[in-house]
Amino acid sequence: MASPALLMRVVASAYSVAEKAATIVRNVMSTGDLGIVEKAGPNDLQTKADRLVQMSICASLARKFPKVTIIGEEDLPTDDVTEELIEDGHCEEILKKPCPAQYTGIKEEELVIWVDPLDGTKEYTEGLLDHVTVLIGIAYGGKAIAGVINQPYYNYEAGAGAVLGRTIWGVLGIGAFGFQLTEAPAGKHIIVTTRSHSSALVNECISALNPDTVIRAGGAGNKVIQLIEGKASAYVFASPGCKKWDTCAPEAILHAVGGKITDIRGNSFQYNKEVKHMNSAGVLATLRNYDYYASRIPNTVKESLVP
Repeated sequence: MASPALLMRVVASAYSVAEKAATIVRNVMSTGDLGIVEKAGPNDLQTKADRLVQMSICASLARKFPKVTIIGEEDLPTDDVTEELIEDGHCEEILKKPCPAQYTGIKEEELVIWVDPLDGTKEYTEGLLDHVTVLIGIAYGGKAIAGVINQPYYNYEAGAGAVLGRTIWGVLGIGAFGFQLTEAPAGKHIIVTTRSHSSALVNECISALNPDTVIRAGGAGNKVIQLIEGKASAYVFASPGCKKWDTCAPEAILHAVGGKITDIRGNSFQYNKEVKHMNSAGVLATLRNYDYYASRIPNTVKESLVP
């Protein structure tokens, strides 16, 4: 049998690397010393978990795939990573799946991996642990084509017998796995939006959509999971603030199951390595009925947000 295509090997490795990351996240929390640093202000935090996880993910993937470009949220040195942070395993199950034909010829230097070591850091520091995700997004030709999302604390309120944490993964042309795909209740407009980065514009945009319910949640990864599990019908965030490492993995998983994510103006995101990191024109995402929401975004909101 031919050896698995590069893309499938990268995804299979990213799966194990994300599971290792989850262990680090839980270990840091259990020590009780989060090592919190403010970056741009009180809503832009970094913890010891962000730092250790990013070093672990980037060093582990770079060791196996040295020519891949890896871009992480945190500005960190990569040279002094200790061996105990390295994960060299992979998920055998993923390697068994055939690579979609359009991706079989990809070379290492054509891939860009976008890493958010801990999405929902603010919620992590406040103990809202189910908001927290580890995001590894894989892009080719400027498009998000595969992603891994780990929720280190999935099931953390489910009692003693429950397995803590889960890993969701997806590849365009194969699908997405590790969760139960569910559509939001028909005829209900449930909007999930930011918890800690609200603004007048964010709220104006949501009001215009006339939702039945608004859920305020931390983390882009967490919000896209709400869409694919049917807890929300649209993720709406009319503000700059989200970055490429927040949206790459969730986008690949959402697109793999037929959903759609763009900025508030309807432009798709680009993920080539030269691209600017900020998604300046916000986020609009749905599993189904994208056009219903896109057509109701006020022009005043669109004009306030420049890509």
